[in-house]
Amino acid sequence: MENIIKSLEEKFNISEVIKKSDNLNILTVDKKLAMSLIIYLKEIEKFSHLVMLSAVDWLEDGKFQLSYILNNPEKKIDLIIRVFISREKPEMESIHKIWVHAATDQRELKEMYGIEFPESPRLNDDFLLEGWDNIPPMRRDFDTLKYSEETFFPRPGRQTYETKEYMKEKMYPDEKNSKNKKGLKDA
Repeated sequence: MENIIKSLEEKFNISEVIKKSDNLNILTVDKKLAMSLIIYLKEIEKFSHLVMLSAVDWLEDGKFQLSYILNNPEKKIDLIIRVFISREKPEMESIHKIWVHAATDQRELKEMYGIEFPESPRLNDDFLLEGWDNIPPMRRDFDTLKYSEETFFPRPGRQTYETKEYMKEKMYPDEKNSKNKKGLKDA
């Protein structure tokens, strides 16, 4: 793995390498070089399997992190290619021509984060959120409490409990009775 990493650092201007284990490393690369690196890894280094594509919202930094998790089944090693893109205009080149199933991951990231992948098939079709008209729900600036309060009505007969006391009572129902019998106060 170390030889592969050294070679990649020379060819692709890797800005950060994080070794997670002997068979897993995280490489951070500039958005402009990401596609070339991914193609190189598949064709030359035999990282033939795209495990998944995921996103993280770094709201405070004004960017999204895309993580391409690639596997080399022959060597039993994994690489995570990490790319940062702007939240202002979140857009990344599509990899669906490299791995057809990536279109599904990209479609989900479009719906959940609002990240565009130009030329990706069916990108704007509803995925899970049919008829959704709010900001993408996985963005950290989406207010789930406000959305729930505005969308769902309170059900009659529903009670609200103080979580700690409720769980204590449910998990240890006899503890309250035995303490009261002994004349001890509840904790």
